[in-house]
Amino acid sequence: MTGTTHRYGVGIGWRPEIAGLVAELPGLRFVEVVAEWVRGSGPVPDCLAELRARGVAVVPHGVRLSLGGADPVAPDRVAHLAAVARLLDAPLVSEHIAFVRAGGLEAGHLLPLPRTREAVAAVAANAARVRAELDVPLALEPIAALFDWPDDEMGEADFITEILERTGALLLLDVANLYANARNRGQDPVALLDRLPLERVAYAHVAGGAERGGLYHDTHTDPVPDPVLELVAELCARHRPPGLLLERDGCYPPAAQLRAELDAIAAAAGYPRIT
Repeated sequence: MTGTTHRYGVGIGWRPEIAGLVAELPGLRFVEVVAEWVRGSGPVPDCLAELRARGVAVVPHGVRLSLGGADPVAPDRVAHLAAVARLLDAPLVSEHIAFVRAGGLEAGHLLPLPRTREAVAAVAANAARVRAELDVPLALEPIAALFDWPDDEMGEADFITEILERTGALLLLDVANLYANARNRGQDPVALLDRLPLERVAYAHVAGGAERGGLYHDTHTDPVPDPVLELVAELCARHRPPGLLLERDGCYPPAAQLRAELDAIAAAAGYPRIT
């Protein structure tokens, strides 16, 4: 990650359904755990403690802060994220450029922001509140979106860049999200990649998806397609990120297939095999 001595290599999103496989991956460098799954008061779950004992870094990944919401982030959620980071001795934490809450209602889903300066200001204010509580850097992840708001004032790359400049945060670049957004807009994902501040990338996500109803969906339940692996290679040819992490959230394949997918990501990036 930029600004630290950590160089992750290839990692995977820790999920209870694949905990046994994750524990057996010899070349695993880091995992990401949904922050809300971990009790900030401890103790460290045994499965994560065992990984840390092997030298595997654990990165808390928040999903409920609602950084893009008009309301200030909930102090208890910020405190929890900071506590989890300390508990896991995390090198950084990450959250989404999105909102999940409005008018006191919880959407239960990451929702896209209008790409406006007002939205940039909301993210900047909330990110400042979060960073004030954290002992480690914050990385922000742009999400995949199936629609654009009609009052957008800027393109995706400019929106992301302005948020990073205003917040001082790092970028969690989800290559699958970038591919999905560009494809659904009829744009070139490599052209979008070239407009992003790649020197700010803390690490990158890679995930599978599928086309349904004329749109490409970032499902996390399908294999990583070749175009996403090709985009990983394009990213690494420009600025190799410290780490690439496979996200899988259901329809888990046999262990051999998941291992092969991790090795395909490593090969695309020029990293050593993970298995």
